[in-house]
Amino acid sequence: MLHNISLPPGEFGGNWIDDLFCNRLDPEAHPYFAGIAPLKVSAHLLIRRDGGMVQYVSLSQQAWHCGDSSFEGRRGCNQFSLGIELEGVDDAAYDGRQYRTLGRVVKRLLMKYPLITRERIVGHSDIAPGRKSDPGPAFDWSRLSAALAKPDIKRMNER
Repeated sequence: MLHNISLPPGEFGGNWIDDLFCNRLDPEAHPYFAGIAPLKVSAHLLIRRDGGMVQYVSLSQQAWHCGDSSFEGRRGCNQFSLGIELEGVDDAAYDGRQYRTLGRVVKRLLMKYPLITRERIVGHSDIAPGRKSDPGPAFDWSRLSAALAKPDIKRMNER
């Protein structure tokens, strides 16, 4: 499940996303935070603008990233999905480094989890239509597909 997040909205960098996902966001640090600080939300992974990645929840545990959702007729997507947040907003281009990191991560997930297929890599907007719009129109799905199609040079050299 692909999402986007920026805190405060439209701003990148800093530790605010970490603070939100670790339940320590100061509601007084920014006017927007007062409404979201009480939320108990999390994601498995965050890919920052520079391509760096942070893991908040073990891939074997449930994260709270979907809310009211449905996929392939099943409700409550938190119970059976992995949440990957991209530091970004719906209407601004993502950084190439994010696509590279995302491509590497998704390739590994496809190898490790047989139930995950390319067709099952969806956005928050796909499982909560009308309620959520991320990763948004600025997310280039064809760029992710291209990243997934590239051979993993490091793995090839290890063979």
